[in-house]
Amino acid sequence: MICEACPRNCGVDREKSVGFCRMGELPKAARASLHFYEEPCISGTRGSGTVFFSGCSLRCRFCQNYSISHGGYGQIISIERLSEIFLELQEQGAHNINLVNPTIFYRSIIRSIEKIKHKISIPFVWNSSGYEKAETIKELEGYIDVYLPDLKYFSPKLSYLYSGAEDYFKYASEAILEMYRQVGGVRLNDQGIIEKGLIIRHLILPNSAHDSVKILKWIHDNIPSDAYISLMSQYTPIDPVKDFPGLGRRITKKEYDFVVEKFHELGLKNGYVQGLDSACLKYTPAFDLSGINKVTGH
Repeated sequence: MICEACPRNCGVDREKSVGFCRMGELPKAARASLHFYEEPCISGTRGSGTVFFSGCSLRCRFCQNYSISHGGYGQIISIERLSEIFLELQEQGAHNINLVNPTIFYRSIIRSIEKIKHKISIPFVWNSSGYEKAETIKELEGYIDVYLPDLKYFSPKLSYLYSGAEDYFKYASEAILEMYRQVGGVRLNDQGIIEKGLIIRHLILPNSAHDSVKILKWIHDNIPSDAYISLMSQYTPIDPVKDFPGLGRRITKKEYDFVVEKFHELGLKNGYVQGLDSACLKYTPAFDLSGINKVTGH
C-alpha cells in the first residue's frame, strides 16, 4: 500500500521499504507504561496509559524524545500485541490510552482498537505533532476520544528551519479544525479527568515569542473557547541543538511573561499555563521497552 499518511507524501510501500519517518508498516514502540507528566486532566491520580511510538513524520531538531523520533529506537510489534498492550494499561488502572506520536501508524492503531473495542472502557488520546492531514484525522472518527495535538509554529520560516516542514501551519491548522469537529470542547468526569475533547499544546521556543502570540491569536479566532490550550514553557536544549542558532538556550522570563500576558489579553481561559520553572528533562521517560514485550510466567 502506497503511504500518504502524512504531509510528506512519500508514496513508498512501507510493507517493503521505509518512508521519511524511517518506519515500516507495522507499529514500532519504545515504551508502554503509566505516565504522570501529562496535563492534570489526562494524568490524573492513576496515570495515563502511554504508548511511545518510534519514528516521526516531522522530526524536530529539538525533540526531547530524540532517541525514538530520530534514532528510531524501539521494537516492532504485531497488531495483536498492540491490542494486548492497550488492555494491559487499562488493567493497570490508567485513566486513558495515550498514543504518543501515532500518526504514521494510524492504520495499525485502528485495527488494534477494532480488535478490543468491546473490552476497552477508557478514552483513547491522540497525542501528536499536529503535522498530519485532515483526511487522515477523518479516518480516526469514532476511534479517538481526545485529541492532544501540538501547534508548534505559525511561521513557515521557523517550521522549515526547525522541522524541515515549511507547510507545517497549513496542515496542522486544518487537522486541528477537523479534530474539533469530531470531539468538540473538553468534557471532564466528576473526578476532573477528561473523557472527550480537544486540548491544543503550544511550546514556547527561544527567540520565537511573537510566533507564539500568532498561534494563540489563531486559536482565539478559529477554535471555540470550550477547547483547552496547554501553554508550555518546558523547552530544554538537547545535545544536538546546543550549538544550533536560536535553540541553544531555554526561554527567558521576558519571553515567557510576554506570551503569557498576550494569552490573558486574548481572553484565553480554559486550559493550562506551565510555570517557568518547568524546564527540565524529568518529563522524558526512559525508553527501555518497558511494557512492550509480553510477560509470561512469574
